Amino acid sequence: MTSKIRVLIVDDSLLMRRLLTEILGGAPDIEVAGAAGDAASARKMLFSTHPNVITLDVKMPGTDGLAILAEIMRERPTPVVMVSYFTQEESKSTLSALALGAVDYVGKPIGNSRQGVTDFKQEIIERVRAASGINPLKPHLPRASTPPRVPTASGTINIIAIGGSTGATEVFKKIFGELPAHLPGIVAVQHMPEDFTKTFAQNLDQISEIEVREAEPGDEIRPGTALIARGDHHMAIRQSETGYRVEMHQGEKLWGCRPAVDVLFDSVATTAGGNAIGVILTGMGQDGAAGLVRMKKNGARTIVQDEASSVVFGMPRKAIELGGAESVVPLQDIPSKIIKLLAAPPKLRPS
Repeated sequence: MTSKIRVLIVDDSLLMRRLLTEILGGAPDIEVAGAAGDAASARKMLFSTHPNVITLDVKMPGTDGLAILAEIMRERPTPVVMVSYFTQEESKSTLSALALGAVDYVGKPIGNSRQGVTDFKQEIIERVRAASGINPLKPHLPRASTPPRVPTASGTINIIAIGGSTGATEVFKKIFGELPAHLPGIVAVQHMPEDFTKTFAQNLDQISEIEVREAEPGDEIRPGTALIARGDHHMAIRQSETGYRVEMHQGEKLWGCRPAVDVLFDSVATTAGGNAIGVILTGMGQDGAAGLVRMKKNGARTIVQDEASSVVFGMPRKAIELGGAESVVPLQDIPSKIIKLLAAPPKLRPS
């Protein structure tokens, strides 16, 4: 018999602790090992209950969630799912938590909406299950040698599309921190709520030679610029007189996601054809895999992050299984691989 996933709940709200206990304890494969309302209790339970996963409130009185997280990662590394309200203020703390080693995050339900609680229930159970299979000590891979400058070769690639989910926020930072300026325009989807993506883009902009910002409807995709899809909005590209522009909409969720990587990749496959590069990063589920296949069939070059460097090998695995991966590459080699593909001759389309 498979043992249950043992979860330690850390939240200063008694109501939230009770809700999480009821939800997680009601899942057949999950067991609530304990519930702590402050740092001292969390510290004791961490060592006495031996949890497989911890849910942790971002904002805690006294010793806040970030300090507790840092202690967990130092003393007994365990997969941590941050639980917060999706506000602009808390987005900064949650992104900091991901940088400290948290593997995922879930938004607390707002108000007493039955649908909000139902959505929260489904999401927290899925995230805890996924987190239980993640190694929080995934090694930091060595920085690649300095990527070559962008060559002035064939110039056939004029757009780069990237998609990621669980674990990819830090991967984006590593990739964008190494890519040189003057690349073709980048469009990217990272599964995030609406109040997170602007902060995420600003953080990337601070460490990148590329200009990075949250996309606005009608934005032109220009060389040296990366546009991040806004949370809760699908993003696609369309042809314009001068190149490509982005369009955004709030259509139905795809794979439970909005923005969805497949929406972006499908539009790139149709609009840019062989003039594009597609990249799938670490993430849970299969969003982006089918879109990457369509990009490849239409002549685009495609890159998939390898299993060893992925926090969750869901989206990359599915892309490989469906035949969408031209190259399977470790994280530290993705920037240089992108640059090599920019210099490569056009890929021959199958006859």
